[in-house]
Amino acid sequence: MREYMKFYIDGQWVYPVSPKSLDIINPATEAVAGRISLGSVADVDLAVTAARKAFEAFSRWSREQRIDLLQRILNEYQKRSVDIAHAITEEMGAPACLALHAQSSSGMMHLSAGIKVLRDFKFEEDRGLTRIVKEPIGVCGIITPWNWPIHQIACKVVPALATGCTVVLKPSEEAPLSAYIWTEIMDAAGVPAGVYNLINGTGPDVGTAICSHRDVDMVSFTGSTRAGIEVAKAAATTVKRVTQELGGKSPNIILDDADLPVAIGRGVRDVMLNSGQSCNAPTRMLVPAKKMDEAVAIAKEAAEAITIDVPTDNDTIGPVVNKTQWESIQRFIQIGIDEGATLVTGGIGRPEGFNQGFYVKPTVFSNVTNEMKIAREEIFGPVLSILAYESLDEAIRISNDTEYGLAAYVSGNDMEKARTVASQLRVGQVSINGVGDSLAPFGGYKKSGNGRESGDYGFHEYLETKAVLGFTPANATR
Repeated sequence: MREYMKFYIDGQWVYPVSPKSLDIINPATEAVAGRISLGSVADVDLAVTAARKAFEAFSRWSREQRIDLLQRILNEYQKRSVDIAHAITEEMGAPACLALHAQSSSGMMHLSAGIKVLRDFKFEEDRGLTRIVKEPIGVCGIITPWNWPIHQIACKVVPALATGCTVVLKPSEEAPLSAYIWTEIMDAAGVPAGVYNLINGTGPDVGTAICSHRDVDMVSFTGSTRAGIEVAKAAATTVKRVTQELGGKSPNIILDDADLPVAIGRGVRDVMLNSGQSCNAPTRMLVPAKKMDEAVAIAKEAAEAITIDVPTDNDTIGPVVNKTQWESIQRFIQIGIDEGATLVTGGIGRPEGFNQGFYVKPTVFSNVTNEMKIAREEIFGPVLSILAYESLDEAIRISNDTEYGLAAYVSGNDMEKARTVASQLRVGQVSINGVGDSLAPFGGYKKSGNGRESGDYGFHEYLETKAVLGFTPANATR
């Protein structure tokens, strides 16, 4: 069992001011996998004070110094990537293959991308007599979720350090074990004292204290829309910048000329990946009404081909993160049945052969309308809803008829048609025919949040813009 009872503040491992412990439950076995300490307002004060003190010097580091620091972190990360994968499997149930090749590897991806972007990023630009300068915003409070723990830590911490900011990190208390290994990596890489700090705790306690702290200049939060609203409220009194990557109910439009086995098979797998615990999962599949029967048959076969086993094996999906999440998903599946949707495969209860662990059957509903709760609310589990459309205009209308706007997917052979559909979807990112891009900006419209992550767009969130008038000519006058 892993025990991490200290926090990392000002370059030192220290005990919390008022010790209080929390057991971390392995969702596959329901046994205790680790134990951490929970922090308080007093711990937040110590971490923010350290970050504020470190900011003065670190914000003036050169580009070359920051590149060298990120490279050292990357080198240390490569030594510990397998350790991180094992921790992710224990804390949130990711299968071994997913934990290593998607979850853990995402940390290396963000570090490599951050170094690449930093080499050429323009922090200064001249416009006539004025110089536009991008400067680090200051102390950044970073609050990350449990579903992609290292991915979200890296995609926030890397641009913060790359731009000269200092950090106070609060990882999810549901999946904090990998965050400790990340912190050991930061320490081994020689990150200066106070530049990076780690505190554990709950959202209402430590999260709120970070968001409302007068010496925190910016908060980056990923989590549910409900929690994101509370983050914004807590931050409002200090008028700090808040960026949020929140919930989603992403549409997946299958065009009438799409290769159905390819497009639908990919769509089903993308929903089930990570046990359905991804905010951008394409959980609303829209298919032409005349092809509904064929589409449902393909989706059923694809879902039933997904294997479930203990997450130490390389199976497709493992358990969901905890009992609360499992029970919520079960309620949604029952709601779908009660609403009159057709249960194609899956359903309530654990999969056959599982008497423990928070495992959910890969579930597919057809004959879903967009007014049903299973089509409107984020289930955050391996549950797919298939909806019919008669025309492209109707498909676009249904896709946009949601309070969310994080991601969307379009599949079809006619690229001009696919591009036209993509241009009308009110979301932050659209993938055509399954194409991905790790450097593309990621973030949402509407209640899916604000701000963008990844690549150079992720850097801008951690920068203030200063205009220096009359900078260019040496003898400039008003």
